[in-house]
Amino acid sequence: MSILHVENLTKTYRSGGRDLTVLHGVNFTLEPGDTFSIVGPSGSGKTTLLGLCAGLDRASSGSVYLNDIRLDTLSEDQRAAVRNEHVGFIFQNFQLLPTLTALENVMVPLELRGERGAQKAAQALLDRVGLGQRGHHYPTQLSGGEQQRVSLARAFANRPKLLFADEPTGNLDADTSETVVDLLFELNREAGTTLVLVTHDLELAARTQRVIRIRGGAVVDQFVNE
Repeated sequence: MSILHVENLTKTYRSGGRDLTVLHGVNFTLEPGDTFSIVGPSGSGKTTLLGLCAGLDRASSGSVYLNDIRLDTLSEDQRAAVRNEHVGFIFQNFQLLPTLTALENVMVPLELRGERGAQKAAQALLDRVGLGQRGHHYPTQLSGGEQQRVSLARAFANRPKLLFADEPTGNLDADTSETVVDLLFELNREAGTTLVLVTHDLELAARTQRVIRIRGGAVVDQFVNE
């Protein structure tokens, strides 16, 4: 069974009295454990595609099956429940909750699911990303690289089947980026998670098994990395 199946996905917005199509008939299928990059220039539709795959938005036409669940037939609340059950996210701007400590940020997805031992599990994840001693710090007291490592720990807290990473190194310098990316792929391999990565960084894309290239909302190339 595929973990993510995208079928003839199209997204059109109404803009200034006319229709603007930002995605045109995109198709691909991912198996459990695949690593996959979506690359393309700014404004090519990468983030729109990721949002549709994750059920954050609904396509104008076409279908998304996430873990065999057809997202386009679900209400917003039902899609949110699917995300909470199956999906992890890493964003370019970290999106940590500023009023919570690093440890509390990692605990959030565990507490939302009503899991016992949330604090212990969150601490173990912070240890794993090298921030075991920084759990009591707030996001503003952490560097960009440290914040992104906290968001990595949070993303894996749910043991997601699918991890969506949108430009995860976009706000980091080269050295920090390398550390975060190495951790991302290590954690992903250990957990057996399927990784969908949106990036304009071709070196980063080269670390995934498969790549699709998008331009003007359409897939112009797809290939397997050797």
